[in-house]
Amino acid sequence: MGAMLAWGYWGIFLLMVLENVIPPVPSEAIMGIAGIGAAKGHFDPALLVLVGTLGTVLGNLFWWEIGRRLGYERLRPFVARWGRWLTVEWHDVERFKGYFDRWGGPTIFVFRFMPFGRTIISLPAGLMHMPFWRFCAYTAAGSAIWNAALVGVGYGLGAAVAEIDRFVTPAIVIGVVAMLIFYVWRVLTWKPRRA
Repeated sequence: MGAMLAWGYWGIFLLMVLENVIPPVPSEAIMGIAGIGAAKGHFDPALLVLVGTLGTVLGNLFWWEIGRRLGYERLRPFVARWGRWLTVEWHDVERFKGYFDRWGGPTIFVFRFMPFGRTIISLPAGLMHMPFWRFCAYTAAGSAIWNAALVGVGYGLGAAVAEIDRFVTPAIVIGVVAMLIFYVWRVLTWKPRRA
C-alpha cells in the first residue's frame, strides 16, 4: 500500500498496464488496494477508475497488436506445431473464428469481468482483426465497470486495510497455482480429434 501511495496515479496506471501485459498480476489487488487508499483520502475514486481503465485498455492493446500482426492465417502452422501444448486444433480455431465474427464485441465486454481469460481474449480479437476502435470501446466499457466495482469494494473495506494486506499475497499465490494445475490437467487429458 505504501508503494502505491508513493507512486500515485501514474503507479496505478503502470500497474494496470502490466496487469494486462504480464498476467496474472491481479487487478483485484491493484484496484482494491487503491480503493482502500481512496477511503483513507489519498485518491479520488472517479480518477482511480479512469486511470485504471486507461491502463487496462493500453495493456490489452499489446496483445491485440500481437494478434493483429500474426493474423488468423499465419496461426495455422503454429497450431499444427504447438496444438498439443495449447490443447487446441485448427478445427477449434475455425469454430472460434465463426463465433468471434458474430459475437466478438460482446465477448470482449463480458471477459473483462472474468478472473481468467480477460487478458488472453485480446489476442484472438487481434487475430480476427477486430477493428481498433471497436476493440477499445468494448474493452473500456467492461473495464470501467469492473474497476469501479473493485474500487468500490476497496473503498467499503477501507477500515480493514491490515486484514486485506495480509490476505492479498496468499490469494495471488493460490490463483497462480490453480491456473497452473488447470493447465497441466488440460494437457494431460487432451485428446486430438484426429485420434
